[in-house]
Amino acid sequence: MSNVEAAYRAGSGSKLAVDKVFYSSLKEGSAQRTLVDTIKIPMRSGKAWEVPAGHVFRIRVSEGPQVGDFNMWNKHDPRERMWASRTRQLQSAHVSTYDRLWSTLPFLRPMATIIDDTLADYGQDAEGGRVHDLLGTRCDPYVNKLLTGEDFDFHCHSNLVRAVLPYGLTEFDVHDVLNVFQCTGLNDDDKYFMKACPAKKGDYLEFFAEMDLLCALSCCPGGDLSVDLWGPDAKDPLSTCHPLEVEIYKLDPSSLDCWEEPKSSGYAGGHGLRSPSVDWESIKKGL
Repeated sequence: MSNVEAAYRAGSGSKLAVDKVFYSSLKEGSAQRTLVDTIKIPMRSGKAWEVPAGHVFRIRVSEGPQVGDFNMWNKHDPRERMWASRTRQLQSAHVSTYDRLWSTLPFLRPMATIIDDTLADYGQDAEGGRVHDLLGTRCDPYVNKLLTGEDFDFHCHSNLVRAVLPYGLTEFDVHDVLNVFQCTGLNDDDKYFMKACPAKKGDYLEFFAEMDLLCALSCCPGGDLSVDLWGPDAKDPLSTCHPLEVEIYKLDPSSLDCWEEPKSSGYAGGHGLRSPSVDWESIKKGL
């Protein structure tokens, strides 16, 4: 790891600032909450669900270690969706408590904030692995065909597509994911690696919904990723596959007295549609 300063740093009053006291107050045991729904996601499948603004949802390991691929949209306008690469720049390549998942342009606002993570202390292991990954993306049948020459319809991309079809979305709406419970990093050749999932039964990642959300999750057909999916040692990892659960909680309204839904970026410029009249050469000469 390098000690070079991060490129994206918050200035005074930046929206990147997080009120940790407020979000800590929403955790289980701190705020009154009511369980309103539980979504069971069978192994090697995917499901979608809605979360109202101001609610909490928890992705939970219900049986054994299992990786999940997560997508998220603004329920009322799916053009606004989770932006994995910008979240990676603004927050971290692996996210945990108090990190926020940001939306695409031109909206650019927090869609959800992580308020609890039972794997928060995992940190970086001896091989450089960290959990809850934004480095990679979902497995898909197109790359599988590229690597193996075989058609196989049970991938996270396929599961997410099937999950959102009832909500009027299509394959073109499925986007880069948050790999929940997945342990990944970059090796000495600067290439992406995946390790066995360290999560155990009862572990969870918990989010506060900053807006009305449509979410989708795939139980990765790779299971806990302890078995190679490609390469000379690859085999079917079915024995390592488990289900996941999602729990949705309603918070007591008094918990949200100081909260309001984040507003869009507020940028009022031309969005590249017109060229401002600026004499850059004269400005440069005056420096």
